[in-house]
Amino acid sequence: MRNIAIRLRYDGSEYHGWQVQKNDVSVAETLERALGKVCGHAVKLTGCGRTDAGVHALSYCANFKTESSIPAERLPLAVNSRLPGDIAVLRAMDAPEDFNAIGSCIKKEYVYKIMNTRIRDPFLQRRVCFYPAPLDFERLAAAGAAFEGTHDFAAVRSVGTETKTTVRTVHWCRAERQGELITIAVCADGFLYNMVRAIVGTMVYASHGKLEPGDIPALLETRDRRLTGPTMPPQGLYLSRIWYGGEVGKMME
Repeated sequence: MRNIAIRLRYDGSEYHGWQVQKNDVSVAETLERALGKVCGHAVKLTGCGRTDAGVHALSYCANFKTESSIPAERLPLAVNSRLPGDIAVLRAMDAPEDFNAIGSCIKKEYVYKIMNTRIRDPFLQRRVCFYPAPLDFERLAAAGAAFEGTHDFAAVRSVGTETKTTVRTVHWCRAERQGELITIAVCADGFLYNMVRAIVGTMVYASHGKLEPGDIPALLETRDRRLTGPTMPPQGLYLSRIWYGGEVGKMME
């Protein structure tokens, strides 16, 4: 039995997230159907994590088991011919038997894009968060830096999948501004449900003076979701990078 790892990317606008759903179309379901046609049997994918409805992935990793003899290097073209245009498999390789896309992941990075303008661009409507009110970028960036380190992040997660612990390590939370576009990159060893979108919402609150950047560590200690910022809309969020060891890690570079 072969263990195939694939690298893909997708526009999540038309999907109810990555995870297979009972009544909604998902990225995983769509990809499993295409892979099944290529491999000649039902395929069950293990993804590197959930993405919510409307969230995108610039780089995503999944793996599946197969007895198909099709060479891994031929899989992307074969599968892409059976996929809609908003999902593309970029690379595929034979991975070690014990590789697991979520269990073997070392860390991930998400980026969130805010177009800080009163006039929206209809071509970016599903790919950025349009935010018309002026933002104090220096305060916003300082708030992002306050999330770095190892903390209990229960105060910036929504109720969802239960986890053994809400403690995570944020390696960086950086904001950059180019004209009207603000890009926030958050890298951590793992993420809670809606964690990035709530972090960004808290940064926006700090930008407006609704809380002080220096107060964020204390707010996290309360574990109280009501004390932090709102959950930002999904269309501005992208899974941007995933780290692994070995050859799969090289494939994801």
